[in-house]
Amino acid sequence: MNTVAGDTGVTINELHFDSRKVKLNDVFVAIRGSVSDGHEFIKKAENQGALAIVCEEMPEERINGITYIEVEDSKKALAYMAANYYDNPSENLKLVGVTGTNGKTTIATLLYNLFQKAGFKVGLLSTVKVMVGDEEFEAIRTTPDSLTINYYLKKMNDAGVEFCFMEVSSHGIDQHRTTGLRFVGGIFTNLSHDHLDYHKDFAEYRDVKKRFFDELPAAAFALTNIDDKNGAVMLQNTRAKKYTYALKSYADYKAQILENQFTGLLLKVDDQEIWSKLIGNFNAYNVLAIYATAQLLGLETLEILQIISELNSVNGRFQYTISEKEKITAIVDYAHTPDALKNVLETINSIRTKNEELITVVGCGGDRDKTKRPKMGHIASALSTKVVFTSDNPRTEDPEQIIKDVEAGVEPQNFKKTMSVTNRKDAIKAACQLAGKNDIILIAGKGHETYQEVNGKKLDFDDFKIVNELLKQLDK
Repeated sequence: MNTVAGDTGVTINELHFDSRKVKLNDVFVAIRGSVSDGHEFIKKAENQGALAIVCEEMPEERINGITYIEVEDSKKALAYMAANYYDNPSENLKLVGVTGTNGKTTIATLLYNLFQKAGFKVGLLSTVKVMVGDEEFEAIRTTPDSLTINYYLKKMNDAGVEFCFMEVSSHGIDQHRTTGLRFVGGIFTNLSHDHLDYHKDFAEYRDVKKRFFDELPAAAFALTNIDDKNGAVMLQNTRAKKYTYALKSYADYKAQILENQFTGLLLKVDDQEIWSKLIGNFNAYNVLAIYATAQLLGLETLEILQIISELNSVNGRFQYTISEKEKITAIVDYAHTPDALKNVLETINSIRTKNEELITVVGCGGDRDKTKRPKMGHIASALSTKVVFTSDNPRTEDPEQIIKDVEAGVEPQNFKKTMSVTNRKDAIKAACQLAGKNDIILIAGKGHETYQEVNGKKLDFDDFKIVNELLKQLDK
């Protein structure tokens, strides 16, 4: 039961959970975060003119004229308040959420591109960027806070957006950032080892993802990858209409890979052949998810197939360049989980003729799940001909210690394949120097990111730009 002290009939100005932004007649929502507790800043918000305070614990000293509301969960309260404050914008468009460990950005972005090409006004909330029709905004995190989400959804309403595709992370679900939103559909991609620095164990990580589907309304659709052993779990308690997609199992939407090359994929989707510029088995799943979603949202089959064949890969997702003289292929990919790295390396190995070397540059992020580091080292060294271990986003950790954690997973027979170069640019340079004619370089972990995070600072760093420059120098 909520406890109220003061008048709830007052007219407020803005909502904030950051006390620094509070001005006269605003509401301050005190949220307990992993770094700081908003309850410590209630006094500051009062001094700055807050008219109402929403908190999980009533302050001992309360000021006359300020309304205090004690709630069980501030994050949940903020989500409902944010939706109401912006007139429940998710109800005025068709919002589809994409969740899973890998593939969220690719699926959400390509759905945005597909529906835009089909002539609709579309919105996108992704790791890489936020799009309101044609207008682009910088993304802060995979699933923004509930205030930011509703702010952009309201902008989409004002711009006449009909469809919005949104990445939904486990953090976002767990912290109620998506609470109070009305989704017309949810897509589950896959589940593998990630974010176990945040979730206690894999079961909790899985169950948080499942909660997204549990909360979908009966009128929505729930589309799941049934080839993933967790795919069926997502549908167990959902009220939404259930649909499945697969390459290997019986499913509502089925695809078969006919050709898999560096230039793209030839797929048979529901007895129709389709060529996609996307590369690799994992992208066959992404294409199938996009196809199924577009059908469930009412687009015509032939139009969907035609547009899919025109779609290009997403920045930092199997993004490749080939040097002019030596014909060295450099691939930049966001693969930062063991499963994603394995998928990318297996895809390259299934396409290459084995006459070429496969040189992998990889590291792991600091202040994140440490248990995946040796797994990354094991996979990189087992599936590549040469590996350069390097720094990723070390954040507040020692990059050399992170590399040692990664190296711990290398089996004795693979030691000779590996080397360590802490400076990431030097590591990419070393890979370029190791590469001979027609060889393949994979630079994994950062993908679309144009920075490196070191001790609280974001330094300019773009894997794709750097490898292009280095390959051009080699070609001289």
